[in-house]
Amino acid sequence: MMIQFQKTALTLLALLIFAAFSQAQSKKVKHVILIGCDGLGAYALPRADMPHLKKMMNEGAWSLKARSVLPSSSAVNWASMIMGAGPTMHGYTEWGSAVPEIPSVTTNQYGLFPTVFSLLKEQRPSAVSALVYSWPGINPLVEKETTTIRVPANDNDDFCTDTAVTIIKEQKPVLTFIHLDQPDNVGHNIGHHTPEYFDELKKVDERIGKILHAVQEAGIADNTVILVTSDHGGKDKGHGGKSLDEVQIPWVIYGTGIRKGYQLNSTIITYDTGATIAQLLGLTMPQSWRGKPVSEAFK
Repeated sequence: MMIQFQKTALTLLALLIFAAFSQAQSKKVKHVILIGCDGLGAYALPRADMPHLKKMMNEGAWSLKARSVLPSSSAVNWASMIMGAGPTMHGYTEWGSAVPEIPSVTTNQYGLFPTVFSLLKEQRPSAVSALVYSWPGINPLVEKETTTIRVPANDNDDFCTDTAVTIIKEQKPVLTFIHLDQPDNVGHNIGHHTPEYFDELKKVDERIGKILHAVQEAGIADNTVILVTSDHGGKDKGHGGKSLDEVQIPWVIYGTGIRKGYQLNSTIITYDTGATIAQLLGLTMPQSWRGKPVSEAFK
């Protein structure tokens, strides 16, 4: 009986410490920027010429063993990333899902499975949020009523990046999601593991560098966390399968309160991204979410 009481007390103490830590962390972080690079396979990073992203890894926390959900395709994984749950919960199951193929287990007041944007809108109504996306398939996954600023870039990653830079500097959103369509197009048209694919990664890195510079120019670097990840990798000229080249994605987090130069040991799946953002912003997650914050990344 005494041993069981001690175990219960220790568990409660651990929960209280974790809750206090979460509150302290969320007070420090006032801005979160999620950069999604479509088709960026984790396999590519060791060979890639990406100095900005590698600087984020050296000065932040990272994993090259995070995983997509299956199938390793776009809409199902972008949905999982921002919805904090997998396809059996939210119902988006295909590459180009615009509506759930199976009914979502729950919907919010906007008629969709809750996203991190809807959590922010409901719990912090005055918070500014921004969605800038290069692939049109992102649009139906995020409730229109939940974004303050919403800009389609129509497959133009340079326009997408420049627009996001302006928004960050002028509006300083609490939550910004920037979707870049490369290197996926090169992967489809020419192939993964090709010189052209790695050439494109240089351009992807330049865009990441512009966003990092914008955060500095906006004067918000001391209270911002930036997270770079992907929806899937690729094999030959496609993706959607079960190979590690398709399923393993990079997961890099950098900024205030984040460990420096730290390789994460945690098992990470893409819906943990939404949960991590929610914790950083002090948001309560719905019961239907299955993601876990990657707390190992925090100091």
